[in-house]
Amino acid sequence: AELRIGKETYGLKTGEFSEWIPLTFRPGLNVKVSGICRFFIRRTDPGFDMYMTPINIDPEKPALPISRPLSYSVYLSKMIGSYATLGLAEDTWALNERVTDEEIFLEQAYSNHREREEMLFNAIDKTRKGLCVCVFDTTDRIQHMFMRFLDDDHPAHAIGADRERYRGVIEELYGKMDDLLGRVMEKTGDGDVVMVISDHGFRQFKRGVNLNAWLLKEGYLALKDGKATGADWFADVDWSRTRAYSFGLAGIYVNEKGRESKGIVPPGEKAALKKEISSRLRGLVDEGTGKVAVLEVYDNAEVYNGPYRDNGPDIFVGYNEGYRNSWGNAVGAVEAEVFMDNGKSWSGDHCMDPRLVPGVFFCNRKITAEKAHIMDIGPTILELFGVRVPKFMTGRPLITERA
Repeated sequence: AELRIGKETYGLKTGEFSEWIPLTFRPGLNVKVSGICRFFIRRTDPGFDMYMTPINIDPEKPALPISRPLSYSVYLSKMIGSYATLGLAEDTWALNERVTDEEIFLEQAYSNHREREEMLFNAIDKTRKGLCVCVFDTTDRIQHMFMRFLDDDHPAHAIGADRERYRGVIEELYGKMDDLLGRVMEKTGDGDVVMVISDHGFRQFKRGVNLNAWLLKEGYLALKDGKATGADWFADVDWSRTRAYSFGLAGIYVNEKGRESKGIVPPGEKAALKKEISSRLRGLVDEGTGKVAVLEVYDNAEVYNGPYRDNGPDIFVGYNEGYRNSWGNAVGAVEAEVFMDNGKSWSGDHCMDPRLVPGVFFCNRKITAEKAHIMDIGPTILELFGVRVPKFMTGRPLITERA
């Protein structure tokens, strides 16, 4: 097919992603904003079906800073060509909505991965001394979307994707990451420290929990008169009678007076309310499966420190394997039921009890601690470079001997 954008023409092949194609927007007089995207023609007969990725900021002509220094994104684009710049560039929602399919998603994910590999090895080659860090999110994206193929009973199998074809995708992914680590090890010297760090692991996400529906049922949240359910973004919530609400993926907020714009709970009553909600929510059973959905409930005042603690949820819900906040709950909806099947391709998750989803830690040096924590990485790096670890930092050095 032939794609024309403005005065430019691009040739596209069915079943293949295009290269990154530049787009120019004119939001005002003498103002140009650049973006990039890719196209994929799924079929031309019967009917014409073409997918376009979300628009990414053009790294060669960034509309706003996406690197520090500003010139680094331009430098990379000159070295390796255009590349994905969105925070979540793998279009998970297109697969959720079946706009794309598993093959298209895998090609997109691994294409972005190859770009990241080029960036990493470019940085290793040019970093003679110092710290070199690269984030690979391929493992996160693919496990989110393909965990269902490891569980024959997952509700998302109603979609109808080929189970046998994709059953080994995650194992293959880890093989690819192992190969990448091997190539990194070959590039490094005897005095170099190599660490692989992940901030979480993965479990099945089979059932959604609408905490707002539970809060409504238990009398902590109220809806406007005549409403049995509430639309997204709390459109139908009566804040004058609501003491707690849930938003996002694992938290409950107290509708605190003086903090929320329509808060009603006096600050002096907040601790008692949190304790009451926690005791009633802990051990919550999913009547549809008979399983305990909530293993633990955490008070932010007990598990977090720092000046921004009160900006986050007041209570964190430690879900059991298979459970997470429902999709509606994430955007402030009050659904009809507390529990529901998760039938989306996004079938794996980590927004549950942290004890169930430990991350991976690998190091080519002997570490001093029996259990490593992600908070230990900062102090460890400072120690390796001979920099004093500030007393306010959480964590302790895992490696005490320098090369």
